[in-house]
Amino acid sequence: MPAPHDPKDPAAIARMAADPGMRSATRDFFDRSFQHRYSYNFSWLGRPIIQYPQDIVAMQEIIWKVRPRLIIETGIAHGGSLIFSASMLELIGGPGSVLGIDIEIRPHNRVEIEKHPLFRRIEMIQGSAIDPAVVAQVRQRLPAEGPVLVCLDSNHTHEHVLQELELYSSLVTRGSYLVVFDTVVEDMPADAFPDRPWGPGNNPKTAVHEFLKTNSRFRIDHEIADKLQITVAPDGYLECVA
Repeated sequence: MPAPHDPKDPAAIARMAADPGMRSATRDFFDRSFQHRYSYNFSWLGRPIIQYPQDIVAMQEIIWKVRPRLIIETGIAHGGSLIFSASMLELIGGPGSVLGIDIEIRPHNRVEIEKHPLFRRIEMIQGSAIDPAVVAQVRQRLPAEGPVLVCLDSNHTHEHVLQELELYSSLVTRGSYLVVFDTVVEDMPADAFPDRPWGPGNNPKTAVHEFLKTNSRFRIDHEIADKLQITVAPDGYLECVA
């Protein structure tokens, strides 16, 4: 049985994950909600976060558990995720910071992020996450000690994500996580992204599976997706175990 302070029941989570009716219901909800741009309905402390609430809760659990000294995020968009991570670090206390990377930080988003009261914990780099010059800047900002957590949420093609995994995985410390968002693309209808270069067979999940063939430092934390049921990151929550 779980410890008294932890009400979750791993056996119950496993039974739920194995329930074909539950899987069908959550799959139908995700596909239908995606058609209505469901993830665009939410904000965090005033900034659009463009995430499903279930994944926000999962990230809260991870950050609280890991207590990272640095959170690296590829993909900034409106900045909601940066603000979310900064707010978690503010609650934890100490010198934790967030480093966001995006190939284009739109001026109006930059203005709103920079005037946010939690911006003191945030730094941004404009450029491609796989550009060697950008990676060098990231490495310069690594803390001398303390956990490092990485979240990948930029270009979702197989090639780009695989390069991100190869470049940023070594920065993740043991016991922390490398989170790859939008692995769910592999499980969605082939016509779900008519105006994007990614889709089934070419997406973050295919990159994760290829990456794990040659990298034994990480394992998929299946319990996270099993308990969430509705997530954009199935097979994308990677725990660093070595």
